[in-house]
Amino acid sequence: MGWKSNPDRYGSVAIAIHWISAVAILGLLWAGFVAADTADEAAKIQVLRLHTAAGIAVLSLTLFRIGWWLFADRRPVETAGLPRWQGRSARIVHRLLYLIIIVLGASGIAMMALSGAGDVVWGEATGLPDFQDYPPRAVHGIAGRLLVLLAVVHIAAALYHQFVRRDATMSRMLP
Repeated sequence: MGWKSNPDRYGSVAIAIHWISAVAILGLLWAGFVAADTADEAAKIQVLRLHTAAGIAVLSLTLFRIGWWLFADRRPVETAGLPRWQGRSARIVHRLLYLIIIVLGASGIAMMALSGAGDVVWGEATGLPDFQDYPPRAVHGIAGRLLVLLAVVHIAAALYHQFVRRDATMSRMLP
């Protein structure tokens, strides 16, 4: 398998970015929901350290992925026999996934910067702010829930292709 995609399957760069991002996003969603429900400040700070570092990594990977598609690689052709509405739906879901990840990254960075929480999470300061007092928190929470919904749709579609249609769609993204 080459670095770049060919008409039949994704290349190793696209596959690596996809699976690293997928695992990191699942961890980010878990950490985000845990942090939101954790009352113990020391535990919350530890979760937020992991969450912010992984969030910046996923945002960076997503921006790299978009650049990769725009300037270095092309996606494989659509699976043969795919109904037109499914192809459109797949493109919409993928674009929304990228958009939501960027919104989550931007709102997370904005929340940390506006609240001063970065000094607590990464520095010596104490006393986490109430994130609810900052407008990016609402955006971050809504976007996180939308990401869960889009991930479920994306996974369901992959499983549908694998087990119902039995086409090569999912195997094109496997190493």
